Amino acid sequence: MKGRGALSNRSGRYEIQTHESYDDGWREGDSHDIPVKIHLHTDDTKSIIARNRSPDIDHEQSINPYRGCEHGCIYCYARPTHAWLGHSAGLDFETEIYHKVHAAARLREELGRKSYQCTSYIMLGSNTDAYQPVERRLKITRSVLEVLAECRHPVSIITKSSLIERDSDILMQMAGRGLVRVMVSMTTLDKKVARVMEPRAATPKRRLETIERLTDAGIPTGVLIAPVIPALTDHELENIMVAISQAGACTAKYILLRLPLELKQLFTEWLNEHFPLKAEHILHNMQDIHGGKLYRSDWGKRHTGTGVYADLLAQRFRLAMKKAGMTDHSAPLDCSQFTPPRHTDEQMELF
Repeated sequence: MKGRGALSNRSGRYEIQTHESYDDGWREGDSHDIPVKIHLHTDDTKSIIARNRSPDIDHEQSINPYRGCEHGCIYCYARPTHAWLGHSAGLDFETEIYHKVHAAARLREELGRKSYQCTSYIMLGSNTDAYQPVERRLKITRSVLEVLAECRHPVSIITKSSLIERDSDILMQMAGRGLVRVMVSMTTLDKKVARVMEPRAATPKRRLETIERLTDAGIPTGVLIAPVIPALTDHELENIMVAISQAGACTAKYILLRLPLELKQLFTEWLNEHFPLKAEHILHNMQDIHGGKLYRSDWGKRHTGTGVYADLLAQRFRLAMKKAGMTDHSAPLDCSQFTPPRHTDEQMELF
């Protein structure tokens, strides 16, 4: 379907009933014309800050204003989380979007608790993109940033959307105090590959422009080259490093393709549709990286894999980074400036 990444919409793994598509011949030739609408759902969550216990992730807490993502990236490791909501990891993940309408108020409450201590930064958009298209209208991410800026709480943001430029006023203010850094996700420089792999995300060229504009505004900006896909995008690693360096990125990291749970089947379907001649080779490489399986979730190995290919990719990355004059270490964000939020009129009414 035009503008969508997933090719199927199988029932979530926790559902009692399953649904399968059936071709009766009437859809032949017009399947690409079927409109797919976005359905927005309210997520009235009671808490907004999620705590991380994974030892191979460098942030302790995160905020995700949205569940599901319109970008439709076929490789997104967050797809299987939609099963927790009774949805499919396929098209549902791209079209059934939950927004945390009270995110800013919940954040203000949590930061205002006497027990809260600012010992680390908050990662914004660690699971799904905080700047996906619906944010342009809802502005939930911006409201969260406004609270963090008011409290002088450090934040790190990861996105593949140029919409982040809208909030440059807040980001510049926080950057002046050492409270923010941005990581732009880059997967490929090939516009044709990007069109089918991440159909509703910003183009590679547009992301490079975003890196340049944020950097020019004095906002520390790095790049997460992720995911690196063996035999599909891995050959671009050096070229990507050159391009992001020229755009002004100060730091870079990479993560290999991850295929947890339903993502194995979704990604395999996608490969056979868009890159049938490369599909077997790509999947074989993934098995080599993960000890004969398409994916292993072992901490410390799930992001980089093991074996000859994984070691070679790590060496290539280090050499490319050295040539580009970049580093994989970001400057620490300042937690000492944190100030609990002031009570709002709405909060005073509760008393």
